[in-house]
This record gives sequence, C-alpha cells and structure tokens, in this order.
Amino acid sequence: MPDVRLASPRGRWILLTTVLGSSMALLDSTVVNVALPRIGHDLDASLAALQWTVNAYMLTLAGLILLGGSLGDRYGRRRIFVLGVIWFASASLLCGLAPTSGVLVAARALQGVGGALLTPGSLALIQASFHPDDRGRAVGLWSGFGGIGAAVGPFLGGWLVAGPGWRWVFLLNIPVALLCVPVAVRHVPESADRRSHGRFDVLGAALGAVSLALLTYALIEAREASWAVAVTASAGVAAAVAFVRVERHRPDPMLPPDIFASRQFTAVNLVTLCVYAAFGGFFFLVALQLQVVAGYSPLQAGTALLPTTALMLLFSARSGALADRIGPRLPLTVGPLLCAAAMLLMLRVGRDADYLSDVLPALLVMGAGMVTLVAPLTATVLASVDTARAGLASGINNAAARAAGLVAVAALPLLTGMGPDSYRSAAAFDTAFDRAMPILAAVLVAGAALAASTIRRPPPDCRHPECRTHGAVTAPPLEGEGRRTG
Repeated sequence: MPDVRLASPRGRWILLTTVLGSSMALLDSTVVNVALPRIGHDLDASLAALQWTVNAYMLTLAGLILLGGSLGDRYGRRRIFVLGVIWFASASLLCGLAPTSGVLVAARALQGVGGALLTPGSLALIQASFHPDDRGRAVGLWSGFGGIGAAVGPFLGGWLVAGPGWRWVFLLNIPVALLCVPVAVRHVPESADRRSHGRFDVLGAALGAVSLALLTYALIEAREASWAVAVTASAGVAAAVAFVRVERHRPDPMLPPDIFASRQFTAVNLVTLCVYAAFGGFFFLVALQLQVVAGYSPLQAGTALLPTTALMLLFSARSGALADRIGPRLPLTVGPLLCAAAMLLMLRVGRDADYLSDVLPALLVMGAGMVTLVAPLTATVLASVDTARAGLASGINNAAARAAGLVAVAALPLLTGMGPDSYRSAAAFDTAFDRAMPILAAVLVAGAALAASTIRRPPPDCRHPECRTHGAVTAPPLEGEGRRTG
C-alpha cells in the first residue's frame, strides 16, 4: 500500500514533479494558438501549415493517450512518466529550432507522443504514491495548480511571442524538464500494476491514429478537390472500419467496445464530441481574429483570453457540487447553450474591437458556459461505468474531446471558405470568422439537445470526479483508475 504523506518532504517533491510534468503538456495545448500569426509570418506558412501546427500535436496525443496509460501500468509509472518528459522536452527543442513549417509540424507530432506518455502518468503517480488519507488532497492540489497553469498559459504565450519570440513558447519546456526529471528519479517511488497482463493493443492504437491523420489531411486539403484527397479520405474511412473490427476481436483491446453498452456513457461522449469540437474551433480562430482583425498584439490577445480559464479555475468545483445535487442533465443542457450564445456575441469582434464592450462579454459568457458543463460532464462519464473502469472511461472521454477539436480545426477553414493566405488579410479572415461562429453555435445547440434528450441522473452511490478544480479548455480533465480519492 502506498504510504507517502503529503506533508512530508518526499510528498511535496512528488507533487512538484507531477505538477511540472503535466503543466508542460497543458501549457503547450493552450499557448500555441496565440503564437500562430507570428509563426506563419516568420516561416512563411500557409493556413494549412498553421492548422497542422495545432493538429499534429492533437493527433498523436489523442491517438496514443490510452496506450500511454497502459504502458505506465505495465512497465512502471515513473519510468514512463520520465520518458514522456524527456521525449516532450526533446520535441520541444526541435519545435523551437524548426527552420521550416514542415519541420515544426513533424516536431509537434513528436511532442504529442511525449504528451501521451506523461499526461496520464502524472495523476497515476499521485494515486500510486500517496497514503489513501492524503490522496484526495494531493489530487486536489495537483488539479488546482494545473488550473492555474491553464489560466496563465495564454498570457504567458502572448508575453513570450511579443518579447523573446514564438520559439520560446517551446524552448521554455527545456528548463522545466531539466528540473522535473532529476526530482522524479530521486524522490518519486516506482510503481506498476501487477494485474496488468496480456499484449498491448499497438495495432489498434496505430489504426486509430492513422485514421485520424488521413481524415484530417483530407479535410485540410479538401479545397483542392483532387483525386489524392478522395483517395486519402477513403483510406481514412477504411482505417476507421479496420480499427473497429480489430477492437471487437482483440482479447485486450485499447478501446473495449462493450464499454459503449452503457447508453449513458455513449450519450455523454456524443455530447463531448459536440462541445469540444466547438471549443477547439473557437480557440483556434479567436486567437487569430484578435490579432489579424482586431489588431491586438500577441500579449493583448493572450491576456484577453484569461477570463474564460480564470472562471473555470474559480468556480468549477462549485459547479461540480451543484450538479451533484440537481443532476447532470440541466448543466449539460444549459452550459452548451451559454457557450453558443458566446459564439454569437463574438460576431461583435471586428476591426478595432473594444475589449470591454465587445470581447469581454463574450468571453465571460463562454467561461460561464464552460464552468456549467465541464465538471458535470466528467462526473457523468465516470458515473456511467463500473468503478473499476473509471480510468478507462475518463481516458476515452479525454481522447474523444481532443479528436473532436482536431476535426474542427481541420474542417472549419473548408466550411467557411478560407484560402491558404486568409490569415494574412483582415477582411478575408473576418468574413470567414463571421461564418464560423454560427456554425460552432449550431454544434453546441446540437450538443445541448442531445444532453436534454439522453442524459439521466446517475444513482447516488456512483463515483464522482476527483479533479474538480481545473482550467483546461482543450479536453476534460483526466481522472485516475477506479479508486475513490476525494
């Protein structure tokens, strides 16, 4: 039984290690959007290259995050976590030194692999190391510090881009890793799951990632309407079908099909796809809109986004407690509708937009909507499966959210008529942005309707989420394995 106490020096070192590691991946998922205009200018990149700068990372992270958690259980959580930190830092160095957009995209894909190794491991280390009496508080501190990091991320990204340059968005990970790795090796105990057995579902993970990659490529390049796009799209669909067949017949699948026997689990993941597709598209476009059209500096654009994550950090725990009392259906219906209203309010943000009257109201409504829905969504995911499968359910939900954002970033330029150089023209980008916001609002309304018609209140003895305090906007928080910790 783990016996490290939180108040001990070793306990504080373990908490520091996990916060540092998870913050690396969390920050990179939020700050890069602010840097996109400068990246495009410095590397003479097309809009498609900027899409891939975001999507290459999301692609490998979403495709491999479930496999990353399994590797930690089998070969040692500390070992895989440290490997992930080193891998992530090495890829970050390559990102920071990238001479071309192609090298940057490849490095971002490698970053996602590192993120898939370290992200599930950070929480798993806490659960495997701390005494049961301290575990809940340790998880609360971990998620709270992570929320602070997510809130500070856009501001930090804007400051780096406007100051030393966009490359430091990535290079900043190097000193963090240099601190994190030796602390982990010296102070974090190794742990593994003795029950872990069988073969890894490498084929399933590969097919899932290949399918996402091919379909994403087809969406990004679809404006060309070439035979290569048609072939790629067909191959992506074929890989998706093969993935489903493989998962149905493997003895230890990465994505067990029987988990979707729960109608509640299936329904809440469909809601997740809707809301996080909208979030992914929104945060990709709004950072560009504020800089390209409204004329904000990177620092101003990053600072402008603070209210949304700050509201999540301050009120997500209260939202989770409210959903415990009234059930998840109302929050999961009202939350997306508030976010849809925020998307429509963003139509006011054009040339020379005033922050207090045009930008801030939309972001406050957006934050209120995300506060309302994120914690109840996670709670409903966990309550819809057996306690022993809570970690798997959370991983699936997290991966689904990232995949939804990936598809949205790939599809929106196609749906709104953006050309390769639209982000260089304020008029062209503003027109596309005004087309995108109603599309995203409609997706959120569909998510709200789905929640209202399918979500049911779970039994009172079902497990609730541990990570109640957070500020992530790209995916719901990952939860641990099936043990109640708080």
